Amino acid sequence: MIHQRNDRAEEMVRSQIRTRGIKDGRVLAAMASIPRHEFLQKGEAAEPYGDYPVAIGCGQTISQPYMVAYMTEKLDLEGAEKVLEIGTGSGYQTAVLAELCRSVYSVERISTLLRRAKTTLGKLGYANIHFRVGDGSLGWVEEAPFDRILVTAAVPAVPAALNEQLADGGLLVVPVGDYRGYQLLKVVRRRGARFITQDTIGCRFVPLLGKQGF
Repeated sequence: MIHQRNDRAEEMVRSQIRTRGIKDGRVLAAMASIPRHEFLQKGEAAEPYGDYPVAIGCGQTISQPYMVAYMTEKLDLEGAEKVLEIGTGSGYQTAVLAELCRSVYSVERISTLLRRAKTTLGKLGYANIHFRVGDGSLGWVEEAPFDRILVTAAVPAVPAALNEQLADGGLLVVPVGDYRGYQLLKVVRRRGARFITQDTIGCRFVPLLGKQGF
């Protein structure tokens, strides 16, 4: 997508993301161009470019910009991937993914949030995103396999359904742990029938509600 120059987003990338070690130039460029403020409702007082998560209603948030960048960088996107996103939320992370891959399949449990995100993303001109209301812990089996899977809510353990829907050689990024405290962000790579897990940083996300979530 082509966006107008966004000084606030560029400063966010300079001060919050690049300085903390995010090096993927495509991730930095995408986040410097996307108008993060568009993903908040009018009248919401929070600073959309601040160094913290922002509430979006329905008990959900837009993640802290650095966390969005970190998780996206861990997906190691090159541009041709088919990506499954669990938890559309505001649609901001969805937009970042859509800038960096071939297609995004995004699942959201809360229909109100999904409608809002679809409107915002449509207004910004994204045409490579597919949406579904449903239980994200079960993925989107009809569209599997996926080259990458990103989960934007905490799970008690990596859902078996998502492992099964990950393509051979694919990557899954997911926060695992008790939603009442902190979680550990895990990166899972599939090698045939094997799943190789790397533990990365601590994080804190709302719970993923569903059959294979909380």
